[in-house]
Amino acid sequence: MTPQLAADFLLSQTSLRPKHAVILGSGLGAFADSLTDALSIPYCDIPGWPQSTAIGHAGRLCLGTLNGLPLAVLSGRAHLYEGHSIDKAVFGIRALGRFGVKAVVVTNAAGGINLSYSQGGLVLISDHINMLGVNPLTGPNDEAIGPRFPDMTTAYDPQFRAIARDVAQELGIDLPEGVYLACPGPSYETPAEIRAFRTLGADLVGMSTVPEVIVARHMGLRCLAISCVTNMAAGILAQPINHEEVLETGARVRGTFLRLLSAVLPRLDVRTIQ
Repeated sequence: MTPQLAADFLLSQTSLRPKHAVILGSGLGAFADSLTDALSIPYCDIPGWPQSTAIGHAGRLCLGTLNGLPLAVLSGRAHLYEGHSIDKAVFGIRALGRFGVKAVVVTNAAGGINLSYSQGGLVLISDHINMLGVNPLTGPNDEAIGPRFPDMTTAYDPQFRAIARDVAQELGIDLPEGVYLACPGPSYETPAEIRAFRTLGADLVGMSTVPEVIVARHMGLRCLAISCVTNMAAGILAQPINHEEVLETGARVRGTFLRLLSAVLPRLDVRTIQ
């Protein structure tokens, strides 16, 4: 099953043709419930679409509108730690690009490495460090989709980030910027690893997002990414990290998160850049 087959299936299921997509991270799935007249499709019903088994990921694609703006919302994603191949982890992005999406907002739950961050805060991702040990573009390249060696200098669209900062200021939401580092998981990082990552320049750590953004940019899609600091990274606080805390924090900030996304999305220009 290919991403094109998945896209063809989606085109057959709805007359909606969204140009914006949102990928929801752990504990942030409530955003999908805000869509109007939504068609909710379980991933298992979409040809080739990988199942999402992580707690806090509903595993469904929602197609609907938000204040009149057509949206495709992925409530849950496929992670490498679930045993998925890298191709499966980015299957959704590749399908959405063929479906007609031009701009993607990627969200995630992340551990805070930067000591100025607080639990429950939102952070705008300005750049990333790939520590997954794999790149989704490895293998034969289809020049019709994107270049063999895509530039990642502005992977996190500067114009989109400026819009998000302006909106956050208007709404009175604190939205600092930071560098996101991706690890494969599923174990949380050790305190020594966090100290090393801080030295490398990382502000946040998580287990997703980077492959999706690489593939999106390869296809010419514009990207914005926002992390919810659901926990402080290992060694920062004198307490263990657990996934229940991640989900609880995501639920606690859902109102702020919804306000920000609802105001940012209509302002994002869907014209592609390379």
